[in-house]
Amino acid sequence: MTSSSDRTAHLAVYDTFADWETGHTTAHLAQNGYTVRTVGLTREPVTTMGGLRIQPDLALDELRPQDSALLILTGASGWDAGDGLAPFARTARGFLDAGVPVAAICGATAGLAREGLLDDRAHTSAISFYLAATGYAGGARYVDADAFTDAGAAGSGGLITAGPTEPVAFAREVFALLGVYDAKKLDAWYRLFHDSDASAYEVLQGE
Repeated sequence: MTSSSDRTAHLAVYDTFADWETGHTTAHLAQNGYTVRTVGLTREPVTTMGGLRIQPDLALDELRPQDSALLILTGASGWDAGDGLAPFARTARGFLDAGVPVAAICGATAGLAREGLLDDRAHTSAISFYLAATGYAGGARYVDADAFTDAGAAGSGGLITAGPTEPVAFAREVFALLGVYDAKKLDAWYRLFHDSDASAYEVLQGE
């Protein structure tokens, strides 16, 4: 029996949240039976980088890994401007320790690096020296890829990372990890939205 936590993804939101980075991910999760709930530091509204105001569904201290299938962290100027978003990185640690996956793109990867979560996991980001500037110890584990999934050790959650120019590849990794599409449809989805391959549409429609 599938529980609600198996079909709920949590999207972290904060001021200057890079709203374009997870549009594909959240839209297609919602279209495939997932509920996407937003999580802020508090329940006070935040303003995205695109100027949109979002009212978080819950505050960070209300979020429990056991109630979630995935935590999504996007870029924001706050990741590289002090420790204001560090609580989200600490929450990511709790998710991974509980065996629940985390997906981080753009500046959120630097937040995870500062938290020490990339020291022992293969990962990617905008570019290697961006993460190196955090002083983290995981440089040898950096992968030159558009997006990457580290499955983690037994009992720990998988970790997806991506750079800021790869929202489609980021979504592909999320869908693969959660089993949203089978391999054939996942390939078609990526070809349609990344390569504008119209022939992939028929595969997605099951024809």
